[in-house]
Amino acid sequence: MIIFRLIGESFRFAFDALRQNKLRTMLSLLAITIGIFTIIAVFSAVDTFRNKLQASVDKLGSNTIYVQKWPWSFSDNYPWWKYMNRPQPSLRDFAALRERMENSDGITFEIATSNRTIKYRSNSVEGITISAASQDFNKTWNFELQAGRYFTENENKNGTPVCLIGADIADGLFGGDEPVGKQIQILGRRVTVIGVFKKEGEDMLGTSLDKSVNIPINFAKGILDIQNERYGPQITVRGSDKVSLEEVESELQGLMRSIHRLKPGQEDDFALNKTTILSNQLGKMFDMVNIAGWVIGGFSILVGGFSIANIMFVSVKERTNIIGIQKSLGAKRYFILLQFIFESISLCILGGLLGLLLVYLFSLLIGAIFDFHIILGLNNIMLGISISVVIGTISGFWPAYSASRLDPVEAIRS
Repeated sequence: MIIFRLIGESFRFAFDALRQNKLRTMLSLLAITIGIFTIIAVFSAVDTFRNKLQASVDKLGSNTIYVQKWPWSFSDNYPWWKYMNRPQPSLRDFAALRERMENSDGITFEIATSNRTIKYRSNSVEGITISAASQDFNKTWNFELQAGRYFTENENKNGTPVCLIGADIADGLFGGDEPVGKQIQILGRRVTVIGVFKKEGEDMLGTSLDKSVNIPINFAKGILDIQNERYGPQITVRGSDKVSLEEVESELQGLMRSIHRLKPGQEDDFALNKTTILSNQLGKMFDMVNIAGWVIGGFSILVGGFSIANIMFVSVKERTNIIGIQKSLGAKRYFILLQFIFESISLCILGGLLGLLLVYLFSLLIGAIFDFHIILGLNNIMLGISISVVIGTISGFWPAYSASRLDPVEAIRS
């Protein structure tokens, strides 16, 4: 109880000193506030981007592999001419994989064409992406339907003119009317709407289906050259949850080499792309941004630490006679030491809380202007307070130690 009482008295002395010197206190807080604001704002923004990226990866499927002509990442001196000479993924490759692949939950052949216009009577929507996929599209892509149904196997096999449309397209063409069962004009053909994708919103990888139309691949054969490179043909493989992504990739690589009849030692003429490639590259970028936040905020906090140490030395000088009276009345050294350390910590915590408040207000402003909501997480709040406590302890220790070593007689006479 004596210890708690002494700590309480130390805090009371500290807050009295801060209250009596308001202007000096606010000026001392400024650098700490800016430093904490910089670090926590950067960390909060990075955490928000990282979470959105992870959500995008989860939507695509963390165990999904894309067989494509071009890899998603290159080395510094990549031989681009080798990639240029690679063949496009073909329907023959797709049929062989579907027949021989064991560790997969779904395999699709897909193409896409962008910046198209679709019409319904006098209404039209521009800038649409039209994609065509084989039957397992609902197994290789995570999506929900807000109305209607998915393709049947016969519709896909027979190339029936049916489609699934995004929520934004449904709103643009039909307003509040029911879109299912109506015919729209796509690529010069009349196609019946059988389903509407649930609204998803934009994500970091640009994988939203809100402005997309999906048609069966066999129907697309009659109106597009699906093997043309301009449509980006690819084979999407969703690996089985029972095996690791590495096993799926190893099996897929072996099958593709066998299908393309590549000899041992011969380079692959295809790319196996994974969402982890993007997340790892962006993760490295986020780490660099974190370091930049530490460096920029660290300089502000360093300046703030020196400022607070200087203010504490001034405070000790101003209260030397009071310290002498306290020591002559029996105050122990640790009481004087705690009194000034708590004052320094209180200054830094107050500056840290102001910095966190600025981050919160900044996140609200960004959300209101750009519709991008930065999340100030509990971990970043605790980090800001912890940094404030550490800086306060370091900055206040030497002034507090010098105050605790004062001779009471000399202190009173000062």
